[in-house]
Amino acid sequence: MGQSSGYNSTSVLQLITIVSCLVVLSCSGSVSAYKNYTVGGSLGWFDALEKPDVNYQKWADSKNFSLGDFLIFNTDNNHSVIQTYNFTTYKFCDYDDALQNDTIEWSATDPSSTAPHPISVAVPLLKEGMNYFFSSDYDGEQCNNGQHFKINVTHGQGLPKSLDPSDDAPAPNSPDYRGDDSAPETIVPANFNHPIEEESDKDEASGSGSVYFNTKFYGFLIFLQIVCIFFKI
Repeated sequence: MGQSSGYNSTSVLQLITIVSCLVVLSCSGSVSAYKNYTVGGSLGWFDALEKPDVNYQKWADSKNFSLGDFLIFNTDNNHSVIQTYNFTTYKFCDYDDALQNDTIEWSATDPSSTAPHPISVAVPLLKEGMNYFFSSDYDGEQCNNGQHFKINVTHGQGLPKSLDPSDDAPAPNSPDYRGDDSAPETIVPANFNHPIEEESDKDEASGSGSVYFNTKFYGFLIFLQIVCIFFKI
């Protein structure tokens, strides 16, 4: 009986150690880095009259969006990028009467169907909850023809330092920041640039999250081993 008990105790401890290490290895990268999402994939950001196969809501529903992620709109100057937190603005495909603190125009309003040229617009996700996107050109015609979608932005890892709103600056093409109550609530730091330059912050945030997870898990592992030894499992 004594030998059987010793064998069981050793086996249990070894099993706990092996399984725990495998779990740690599989979860060490579970804290995902900030992501860049190309809206519409290879189809880009266009209305259904130009790209009949577009379905931006279906594309968005297959993704998980968090603070600090970027949406990349590959389009042309004949299509605009409007971001709003106001469902009514989104519903009517019109931001003319939108408030300054709930709607941002990320691309210039200079539509040209005769001389379009390609543009790429990078939009950071800075606010949790529902975010709505559409093109407002031609009195909402493009929006009414499929160029719109909505997403739910979760907290995730929170905003990286490079997007910390403490370094206040107006978003591109938003009303000028005047330092009063009419200034946009959603702002982009002065050092805002293309999201590719955020990679160092992504890695740092992901690494710190993994270290925190591993530390807590190893503490739990040690606790289990102490319990097993104490009760002579």
